[in-house]
Amino acid sequence: MTVYWVPVDGQTRAGFVVRREIGGAVARNRARRLLREAWRQVASDVSAQVDLVFVARPGIAPSKTPEVAAEMRALLARSGAIAS
Repeated sequence: MTVYWVPVDGQTRAGFVVRREIGGAVARNRARRLLREAWRQVASDVSAQVDLVFVARPGIAPSKTPEVAAEMRALLARSGAIAS
């Protein structure tokens, strides 16, 4: 997973991008659901006001929500959006 972010003056928002390289429509929708649920678990930890875009990579297909949430949390901590 990759994350892109930009500081904003308003509320923190997140967007999710799942490209065709992930698989068919069912696989892409599952990946999008995984990302959204992981975001629900991580969103309260985000201290910065930012707009975020998470881009799924092909390895997301067999992942479970806790794994995706942990990776999301690590990416956000590395970028400074979460105080670790």
